[in-house]
Formats: sequence, C-alpha cells, structure tokens
Amino acid sequence: MDIVYNPVFENQFISIIDTIAFDKPSASMKFALKLEKAILDIPNHPFKYRASFYFNNKNIRDMIYKKYTIIYEVNLDKNRIEILKIFNKNKPIVSYST
Repeated sequence: MDIVYNPVFENQFISIIDTIAFDKPSASMKFALKLEKAILDIPNHPFKYRASFYFNNKNIRDMIYKKYTIIYEVNLDKNRIEILKIFNKNKPIVSYST
C-alpha cells in the first residue's frame, strides 16, 4: 500500500515539529522520526487502530501517538493510505470532509 500525505497533515505536522523544536530541537527530530516509523508501519495492519471517533466511516482511523491523534483513511480500491490530519488529542479539530 502506498502512503499519501494530505497537505493539511503536512502543515499541521510542520507546525508541531516547530513548536517542539522551539524548546528542544533534538526532541523534535526524535518525535518526527518515531512518528514516521509508526506511519510507515500502517500498511502492514491498516485496520489496527480504532475507527475514527470523528467520522462515521470504518475506513477512517485514529492512530494515537504520544499526545497526538493522527487521522488516516484506508482506501483498499486504490491500495493506499492517506494521512489526513494530526492534532493534539486534547484540542478539538475543525470539521474535515472527505
């Protein structure tokens, strides 16, 4: 399965990395590398994580990593995983339509 990163995710991810780097640059790099490893493992078990709390669609999943929620969609027809959003799980998200 291919992994595709939605531009919304990319912008949110950069913002999170920048925030972490402001306090501790080495921690931001470690966070980014470990999260990337977790995301790259999703195709091995695409339905491992819970169905999304935020969407009524069994193909949209919530991966919890540290204090962040990563929302992704499994598209078996296109043989791909789209990483949609990342946010602090204690903060509400703005509506996202798929």
